[in-house]
Amino acid sequence: MSVYDDQPNAHKKFMEKLDACIRNHDKEIEKMCNFHHQGFVDAITELLKVRTDAEKLKVQVTDTNRRFQDAGKEVIVQTEDIIRCRIQQRNIVTVVEKLQYYSALKTMEQLENVYFPRVSQYRFCQLMIENLPKLREDIKEISMSDLKDFLESIRKHSDKIGETAMKQAQQQKIFNVALQKQNNVTLWKNMYINDRISEERNETILKHAFEEDNENEEEILTVQDLVDFSPVYHCLHIYSVLGDEETFENYYRKQRKKQARLVLQPHSNMHETVDGYRRYFTQIVGFFVVEDHILHVTQGLVTRAYTDELWNMALSKIIAVLRAHSSYCTDPDLVLELKNLIVIFADTLQVGDNLIFN
Repeated sequence: MSVYDDQPNAHKKFMEKLDACIRNHDKEIEKMCNFHHQGFVDAITELLKVRTDAEKLKVQVTDTNRRFQDAGKEVIVQTEDIIRCRIQQRNIVTVVEKLQYYSALKTMEQLENVYFPRVSQYRFCQLMIENLPKLREDIKEISMSDLKDFLESIRKHSDKIGETAMKQAQQQKIFNVALQKQNNVTLWKNMYINDRISEERNETILKHAFEEDNENEEEILTVQDLVDFSPVYHCLHIYSVLGDEETFENYYRKQRKKQARLVLQPHSNMHETVDGYRRYFTQIVGFFVVEDHILHVTQGLVTRAYTDELWNMALSKIIAVLRAHSSYCTDPDLVLELKNLIVIFADTLQVGDNLIFN
């Protein structure tokens, strides 16, 4: 601007020069836009084509997924059938193997007591006699391996077993309450003949309890459905035949005591939700349901004194755990849920599936 200070109309000339410069820049911008415009239009056109293709592809993928799901349903059904057949096959093979072991033990016993004395002067007989102890030990090791697998399995599934037992106990309690109401109605009926309305109402309650009981029986599995106890029976039988039953009993009880201590250890955050308490209780119930079943189906492997000892140990630990963790409970709803859970837990251990702990 200072260049034009000594000239007339300096401001006007400056503005003309500035306008000319702006027009030149506008032309350059327009020229550059015209140069790139066609590329931009082509890119937009290509993008629209890609969008159309993407929508078609989405429809194809959705249709393919639907057809794949429909085809997969049949595969899933067939897979489940195969799994069931494989389980049945495995159980049959296991039973056959156990029978073979038992048959082998009886054969060895017969050879040793009946036939070997008749041919004891031959060397092959001496070799066979020398190999009998090793054969017996091999059979014991195989049966013990099956028992270890069983112990590991029930350790992992004790919560499921306990959950089943607690559901059954809760179901039984509902039925007993309905039955008690019906008995009360019968008593009042004897005193008041005309009290027909109450009778019909309570008959409806009892009928509902029966129906619910039948539904739960279909849905809830028994302990025998959840656990295959055959390894215990076979191992106990083999050790008994070999005259080493005490070794087996001591091993079983020692391992189960170790598992009991693990079951009684709560999670550090158990007090935060009712599910934490529920899992703790179901694991404990599952452990004692298994022991109670063993108590009733075997002779001597588990005794009442042994289960009482385990229960006394567990009871003191449970009380200490509940006192420690419940002290963190500030939610009244959680406290109420915990109280109901403890009631179901106690009911299960008193009347569930022949299980009685006072």
